[in-house]
Amino acid sequence: MTTTQDTQDFAGYVASLPRVLAGAAALFRDAEGRVLLVEPNYREGWALPGGTVESDDGESPRDGARRETAEEIGLDRELGRLLAVDWVRTPGVPPLVAYLYDGGVLGADELRAIRLQEEELLSWRLVEREEITAHLPGSLGRRVLAALDVLADGSGTAELEDGHRVH
Repeated sequence: MTTTQDTQDFAGYVASLPRVLAGAAALFRDAEGRVLLVEPNYREGWALPGGTVESDDGESPRDGARRETAEEIGLDRELGRLLAVDWVRTPGVPPLVAYLYDGGVLGADELRAIRLQEEELLSWRLVEREEITAHLPGSLGRRVLAALDVLADGSGTAELEDGHRVH
């Protein structure tokens, strides 16, 4: 039988564990292979449709990517396979585990159906592979390139650290 003290001890133990954040995104392409990027209004630069996994509410990374995609661009689609998992370190904040799922190829009708979440996004665009790192610097750009390689060569999920492939 579990006592109140056992519960408090376990809660204290859990509170003492290292903290890790989780984010999830979807990689959408058009028929020409260009990648869909979104422009947030709360920071400089571009991003993928996605965001924080609501793990405290029991949300999985896959569900988080789908929810964020529906919220941000108005497309509620079942996502494909996991393309990349990235362990991202940023000074001064807990590490982030970033999951990147295959969102598939969007047809012309789906592209026209995109509706941006005005509270968070300014615009969207399609970007050629060669332009990815100009729009997504650092680990995010490397993560997208690794995911595109996985799609091109049919290999398994890319394991990354700060966007660099480790397996």
